[in-house]
Amino acid sequence: MKTIDLTGKTAIITGSSQGLGQATAEALHAAGANVVVNYFPDSHDKNKELAGSMVAAIGQRTIAIGADVRETDDVEKLFRLAKREFGTVDFVINNAGIVRDRTVQKMSDTEWQEVIDTNLSGVFKMSREAAKHLGPGGRIVNLASIAAALGAFGQANYAAAKGGVMSLTKVLSRELARSQINVNAVAPGVIDTEMSRTIPESVMAGMKAQIPLGRFGEPAEVAGVVLFLCSELADYITGQTIHVNGGWWSS
Repeated sequence: MKTIDLTGKTAIITGSSQGLGQATAEALHAAGANVVVNYFPDSHDKNKELAGSMVAAIGQRTIAIGADVRETDDVEKLFRLAKREFGTVDFVINNAGIVRDRTVQKMSDTEWQEVIDTNLSGVFKMSREAAKHLGPGGRIVNLASIAAALGAFGQANYAAAKGGVMSLTKVLSRELARSQINVNAVAPGVIDTEMSRTIPESVMAGMKAQIPLGRFGEPAEVAGVVLFLCSELADYITGQTIHVNGGWWSS
């Protein structure tokens, strides 16, 4: 039986200074991978500080690189610096995402476009660049969401972007199969992260009541699925969306 050993491999994880991205970075690093912690370079340096603290906590074989996944130049820089540091890029985890929740009637053009640009176009640009650098055995794992499957109220922009990620994953899996690069998506349900904690308690209670397992997920539980998809155990899995939602589903 194969075991998970990513020694000598390098992973770029977008938006990984906290939350699901941080848990994924920790999981891949624990399995032996070199890890590139990507953060959005905001004007207040908050994300840079978070990324720096995370790199210090994880230890060797980890670097932090600021890059905006919406910008092609930044994406190219991210790969260039990763390869300069570690010599190779083997896994790309497209985790960066934002929310701008509002009903369709109240949603502005800006709120729509900001989410599409980060959550969908960012995945496209990262994947396009990844195709230039990943070799046989490479992996792209895209973070989707239960919001796309449920059509979550007040999340037209987010659900549309994540639904697009699922479709893009299928297309990429076909196009990159000839290069022996596997492309999959992971669609979390409600996970206990900074993002989910902004949801009102009454809404959260209603969500929990619909989850057969009776609880919200932990970041490490999503990270474990990403780790599996990056491993040799998942050699014959591509073009799939793995739902990690405690059994919460829509009829």
